[in-house]
Amino acid sequence: MEEYNVQRDVDSPVLGRNKNINIPIKKICKDPINPRNAYRLVEDELLNEGNARQNLATFCQTYMIDEAKELMRDTMDKNAIDKSEYPRTAELENRCVSIIANLWNVGEDEKFIGSSTVGSSEACMLGGMAMKFRWREMAKKAGLDINARKPNLVITSGYQICWKKFCVYWDIELRTVPMDENCLSMDPEKFLDYVDDYTIGVVGLLGITYTGKFDDIKRLDEKLEQYNAQHDIKVYLHIDAASGGLFTPFVNPELEWDFRLKNVLSINTSGHKYGMVYPGIGWIVWRDEKYLPSELVFKVNYLGGELPTIAINFSRSASHIICQYFNFLRLGYNGYREIHTSTREVAMYISKELEKIGIFKIYNDGCNLPIVCYSLKDDDNREWTLYELADRLLMKGWQVPAYPLPENMSDIVIQRIVVRSDLGINTAKSYIEDLKAAIKDIENARILYHDKGEKKTFGFTH
Repeated sequence: MEEYNVQRDVDSPVLGRNKNINIPIKKICKDPINPRNAYRLVEDELLNEGNARQNLATFCQTYMIDEAKELMRDTMDKNAIDKSEYPRTAELENRCVSIIANLWNVGEDEKFIGSSTVGSSEACMLGGMAMKFRWREMAKKAGLDINARKPNLVITSGYQICWKKFCVYWDIELRTVPMDENCLSMDPEKFLDYVDDYTIGVVGLLGITYTGKFDDIKRLDEKLEQYNAQHDIKVYLHIDAASGGLFTPFVNPELEWDFRLKNVLSINTSGHKYGMVYPGIGWIVWRDEKYLPSELVFKVNYLGGELPTIAINFSRSASHIICQYFNFLRLGYNGYREIHTSTREVAMYISKELEKIGIFKIYNDGCNLPIVCYSLKDDDNREWTLYELADRLLMKGWQVPAYPLPENMSDIVIQRIVVRSDLGINTAKSYIEDLKAAIKDIENARILYHDKGEKKTFGFTH
């Protein structure tokens, strides 16, 4: 704590406590107050929030090195859309798009196009709109009555909520392919049952929100190749790689899920997940500019010329874009690979320790994405659930969600641990110790306040 300064305003309270200051809740204060007081009061308001580093629920980055944070602070005032005022920032964005497109194996003869976005949710919206506009044009040329019924989008039932938002906003029927115990992803042998002439596209997931599993995108591509050979209205893939898009190219570069596959036209990812930037940055890339309908591209003046603008949002800080480039520059391919490999090893360590406890069924051991997903094994004598375990872990600051799986599997309650680069092996060992202590405390409790039949639905879907 800083030393007391006798020159400070005499009204400045200790730790911001002053009975004469009312905290505004619904109406703004009448008069200004000392900025130090305001700082302390706001800081106190946030005292009971969780520690981001102990949040094992979120994919979002919770740690950046000091140089990155300093760079972010210094560039927060730059508006990403003002490309003529900040041409070098625009150049860094273009470099990031190029780096990402090459990580995703875009063809040398393809004229890729892409953009930064506010998280991967905005990127999904853009990918979805491009699918709808392309389908509409194909359907008109084929003589299909596009107003006869709603167009539809096909995706696994383990989708992220932004896809439901997209379908509601754009009046699209969301067709979900149910997961089951034998296939915790899009079933490549069944998804074509949901496809027809009104299908705007199929979304493959490189990292399902619930479990971290991957859709078999290569197999989906093969099936669509067969389908397209027999139909005039073609159906293509958009890959939602929010979680895996900036992880898999470094750790499993041999896995074919990206632009190496013919029917993959666009891909989105989150820079604020395994791109390792603080929350607020996403990316989308189309393999060729011909797959981005011209209606979705807007022109802005740029140093006497014109630059295409794709993103939905306009006024937003460029600091996240700049820090994404900083990460690419600082770490390089081998730096990302080393960090992600270590992260995966920590996830697999946690999975093995959970198996040793003997009461958990592991659905994902962290071998693809560093995500550990598990449920409780059946035991008629057990008097507690994963919801109680989540509450108990929270007493030590650990935020670990418990939630049911989606349709057809909603009777299964799971927990998910997302391992990020800032969760080292020593911290993971501390977590396992606290987990074992929490289990022991619950099993030895005399009174348990819960309804065994209660099915809660809270959890994390971002």
